[in-house]
Amino acid sequence: MKTQSQTTNTKGTLMPINAKNLSVCVFCGSRFGTEPAYKQSAVDLGTGLAERNMRLVYGAGDVGLMGAVATAAQKAGGETFGVIPEHLLNWEVGKRDLSAFVVTETMHERKKVMFKNSDAIVVLPGGAGSLDEFFEVLTWAQLKLHAKPIILVNVDGYWDPLLALVDHSVDKGFADASLKQLFVVDDTVEAVLDRLAPSDT
Repeated sequence: MKTQSQTTNTKGTLMPINAKNLSVCVFCGSRFGTEPAYKQSAVDLGTGLAERNMRLVYGAGDVGLMGAVATAAQKAGGETFGVIPEHLLNWEVGKRDLSAFVVTETMHERKKVMFKNSDAIVVLPGGAGSLDEFFEVLTWAQLKLHAKPIILVNVDGYWDPLLALVDHSVDKGFADASLKQLFVVDDTVEAVLDRLAPSDT
């Protein structure tokens, strides 16, 4: 496994360190969703990561937003690292033409491999799987098991209900307010890319 660069998440501010070598894990849907902006955000993110020489780490599917982000990164000449459990090879159409293609036995192993090979996590619109992935890495951060940046891309307000739920859990005493400091929210892919690596790097 190659040595990864490091980033720091302090009170919602991401400080890029050697950003050209960053590996960015992208969680996103295996569907396109109802709004064209969702797919466009995936295309823009894949392209932007490649143009900034950052490696895409994702779930290795060739469907929905997953396929869109990977194909865009490939077209822009970027490095791609995909991880998929064996039982999803057909369902999510495993994309075997990636720079690296890893098949695991379980979903848990998939998340572990993706996480260990990433320096930062970006969450695009998605369904139950993306929610599971987001809350798992958020819980790990809460338990101080990692300090990797977690970024929600709130395309057209997609994550507003989730943010309201987090606020609700804090208001009702089931989470500390500090939970909200463990991730940041950006409305656009451009803002995400600027957090990870300024455009002139």
